[in-house]
Amino acid sequence: MIIRKLFKFENTHIVRDCSTIRCRSSIHGHSYKIELLFESDFLDNGQMVYDFGLMKNHMKALVDSFDHGITLWNQDSKEYIEDMKKHSDRWVVLPVSPSCEQFSRVIFLMIDKVLECTRGVNGERNVELYSIIVHETDTGYAQCFREDAYSEKMGNINLDDIIFSDAIRNEWPDKDLFDKLKKGVEFTNPDAV
Repeated sequence: MIIRKLFKFENTHIVRDCSTIRCRSSIHGHSYKIELLFESDFLDNGQMVYDFGLMKNHMKALVDSFDHGITLWNQDSKEYIEDMKKHSDRWVVLPVSPSCEQFSRVIFLMIDKVLECTRGVNGERNVELYSIIVHETDTGYAQCFREDAYSEKMGNINLDDIIFSDAIRNEWPDKDLFDKLKKGVEFTNPDAV
C-alpha cells in the first residue's frame, strides 16, 4: 500500500546552465508542493502504514527549511553566494544545482534518513520511502525514486555537503537535527505516545 503526505513551501533559486535564459540568469521563485509517498505491506497497530501525525515534526521541519528562503548551488560564484547569504537569513547551500529534479533527490535523501533513524513505537513495519514528487509549478514536477536519489550518474549528493543557515536551524524542534541524522542517531518521534 502507498500513502501520500503533501507539504508546501515558497523558495527562490537560479538554475545555472539550463536552457531557459530567465531561469539561468535571474533569481526567481516558485510555490513548491512536495509529495512524500511511503509504502509498506504491513499496517501498524492503528491499522495504518505510517501515522501522518508522525510526519509533522522532523520531516516537516526539513521540508519547511526551504520555505521563504533562497537555495544556492555551492558551485556558483563565491561572490554571488556570499551576497545572497548577506541579504537573506534563510538560505540553504546544496552540492547540486537547485533544479526541480535535484530538489526531489535532496528531499528524498533527507526524508529517507529521517525514516531510517526513527524507531517505530506502534508496530510500524517495512515502511519505506517510495518516491518524492516535487511540483515546481502547477504544470511541471519531478518524481524521484530510490535509484534516482542514490544515482552517481545524476551527481553524488552527500548530506554533509548540505548547509542550512542558522536562522533555519534555530527554527527546528532540535537545532542539531540534521547533524544527528547525518550521524545516524536513532530517535523516537516526539509526537508518538
